[in-house]
Amino acid sequence: MLRSLLNQNPLTVAGIMSGTSLDGIDVAIVRIDGCGVDAKVRLLHFESFSYEEEVREKLKQLCSIDHSNVALLCGMNFAIAERFADAVLQTAAAAGMGMADIDLISTHGQTVWHIPVADETDPYLPKSTLQIGDLSVIAKRTGIPVVGDFRTADMAVGGQGAPLAPYGDFIMFRDAAKGRILQNIGGIGNCTAIPAQGTEEISNPAKESASVTATTHVDASNLIAFDTGPGNMIMDQVVYELSEGKLTYDADGAWAARGQVHIELLEEMLAHPYFAQLPPKTTGRELFGKAYTAAWLKTALDRGLAHEDIVATATAFTAYSIARAYQDFVFPHCAIAEVIVSGGGARNHTLLSMLQELLPQQAILTSDELGISGDAKEAILFALLGNDWIHGVPNNLPSATGAERPTIMGKLALP
Repeated sequence: MLRSLLNQNPLTVAGIMSGTSLDGIDVAIVRIDGCGVDAKVRLLHFESFSYEEEVREKLKQLCSIDHSNVALLCGMNFAIAERFADAVLQTAAAAGMGMADIDLISTHGQTVWHIPVADETDPYLPKSTLQIGDLSVIAKRTGIPVVGDFRTADMAVGGQGAPLAPYGDFIMFRDAAKGRILQNIGGIGNCTAIPAQGTEEISNPAKESASVTATTHVDASNLIAFDTGPGNMIMDQVVYELSEGKLTYDADGAWAARGQVHIELLEEMLAHPYFAQLPPKTTGRELFGKAYTAAWLKTALDRGLAHEDIVATATAFTAYSIARAYQDFVFPHCAIAEVIVSGGGARNHTLLSMLQELLPQQAILTSDELGISGDAKEAILFALLGNDWIHGVPNNLPSATGAERPTIMGKLALP
């Protein structure tokens, strides 16, 4: 089975993504011709599956030091894997495909904790990361080889294990004529700044051979990529709390649109030390999760803010943190014409309007406007990462993660 995969091109890959927003599971079935920078991707079918509220709350517990426990962590590793497997089976069925039509499954897993920088005071807290959703469970349930657990390999060579999105951003969105920023707004916001004519910076030995070789690698040292800070994470939690669990997000940004941004509180939020750190840098629920949001929400309520003003201020926090990140770390080094937004935040019209107001010199677009589903984009990325693992191609970007060298990320589980 593995030998046939190694010699097969193109491949049909099911990419699975479940992000820090904890909203559910995305599955993209794609046809990939080639690998590395020359990969050509065609989306065959995409489905999204929402987590049940109980599952979402269990995952939030795992992402909290105060509420997690080893039994829950052990059990959820398998429980989430079962849901990943079922999501692939349902997506294949919806596409009119049998599992025999899928060559490979590639999964991000569900991040529950991420330590991008070692704790110098504790030798047992090195740079590390943990994603659950056991690969063997997915492989046995589906009958398909599974590649996953990508981030750990990048950390093993000195990287932060994130962000990984820039790899796919460069392959799918680079443009010879104009600089672009790819801004994903999931639970966390992450950006990839790609200078104009980035294609001329590529060294691709595969072009020198009639066949795809294991030396194909994306050489994108001119990229600037990092986590900008919270994406939907704080907004969603605030909406959940203020609605007493009736809402899980602010649809279209309608609630925020009715409120006024509290500038003083916003500036206090933007003073968080994360925003002053130089890239490469990553963050997650360990900094901006439930505990952070609970403390901030209490402050806002204690100051007498109306609910709509609280939601507007949380939304502005995401917009301002993104815009200031560009002004501090991107614009001094790279001319940008377009900001292309994907992820759940791309559907928040109030958030996009705030971004456009803060970035008047750049066009704010969604990836859907360029023909690539913003909902499916990250699941497509993980299909690309799995495809490159099969071809033996390094699939990290040291310029984005801070790794010492390119490396092949991923582990394999056979059915």
